[in-house]
Amino acid sequence: MEYLTGHSIRDIFLHNNNWWNFFTTHEHLIRESIVENVCKVLICRTEALGFHSYKCDDCGHDKKVPHSCKSRFCSSCGKKATEQWIQTNTNILPNVPWQHIIFTLPQELRNLFWVNRELINHIIKIPASIITKLAKYKGLIPAIFLALHTFGRDLKQNVHFHVSITSGGLSLDHSQWIPDFFLNHQTLKNQWRFHVTNVLKQLYKSGQLILPSELHHINNFTQFNAWISTLYQKTWVVHLQKKSKNHKQNIKYLSRYLKRPPISETKIKLYDGTNVTYQYKDHHDNSIDTITMPVDEFIARLIRHIPDKGFRVIRYYNWLSNRTRGTLLPLVYKLINQCPILIKKINWRELFYKTFGKDPLKCPICNSIMSWVKTTFPTICSILDNHETIATKNFT
Repeated sequence: MEYLTGHSIRDIFLHNNNWWNFFTTHEHLIRESIVENVCKVLICRTEALGFHSYKCDDCGHDKKVPHSCKSRFCSSCGKKATEQWIQTNTNILPNVPWQHIIFTLPQELRNLFWVNRELINHIIKIPASIITKLAKYKGLIPAIFLALHTFGRDLKQNVHFHVSITSGGLSLDHSQWIPDFFLNHQTLKNQWRFHVTNVLKQLYKSGQLILPSELHHINNFTQFNAWISTLYQKTWVVHLQKKSKNHKQNIKYLSRYLKRPPISETKIKLYDGTNVTYQYKDHHDNSIDTITMPVDEFIARLIRHIPDKGFRVIRYYNWLSNRTRGTLLPLVYKLINQCPILIKKINWRELFYKTFGKDPLKCPICNSIMSWVKTTFPTICSILDNHETIATKNFT
């Protein structure tokens, strides 16, 4: 059998109608946001989404530049969104020491989160709440931004939260910058465990919690509380990384997954029409491992990490929140003697040049810069209404 390498997610989903066959088999389990994002990827940078037309004024050579889909599930569009996020936050965030913290959950809770997706909205607020409360005891308000990850490096279900905080903060009366802030590791772990288990108990009591199949033996709150108590005896891992001199290291670390699909396409090593082999780094021993699975399982592992429409994977707290950023962030700049930097939006031409080292509008015939002629709008008005057409036709 001839093995094929270098396949993109789009190639794999379209080959042999893999995505459409998967969808028709599991339609009752697939959320609308998944269908929308997959369809966008399948027609990204094709004329179905419209295009810009350019022409060289000197030699007459013309060129079409198809529009992108702007989905976070798209590797190409995700790269642009990532670069823009990095540039924006490098300019906005205070240039002071930062600390990165990872809040994890016991393995026994993973399936509970998967059958109760709305549970994440209850839990995602807890890390920032704990840190803010501990900081206020010490007379300061740190900046906090948080990113949700729902997967591990092997694409398995693993809900955890990446939190970055300033190691100092704004004084409670907003009059000065307090340059240092120490978090007690054990206190963080204890608080994290207490608040999460408390939320779970409250939701179960109110009938808002669906139990996964392995917990169907639980029939009342007494039994649920007993199960929670067993988890309370476990160590809940909260990883505190060493403080960095500035925010750039944290931004670069978080940017790897925030705006991109769960797996980099460079990690996809083999696809033979039936199975997909991809590579990942085992964080336990830093070894490079590979895993091979049927294409249907590969698709399932990818799409379950697509968030619902409107869900905010990245959240900002305290004086980085939208509510107070406009008034308090300029004050912080003044206190730490930082000059605000103008944020420049990255366009597709700049990103293309940065990635490939050449100007996409440079005429290949005479090296002149081609001029815009017209914009052609998408031929597909509703992605969801044209799902089958998109999934079974290879647009070019």
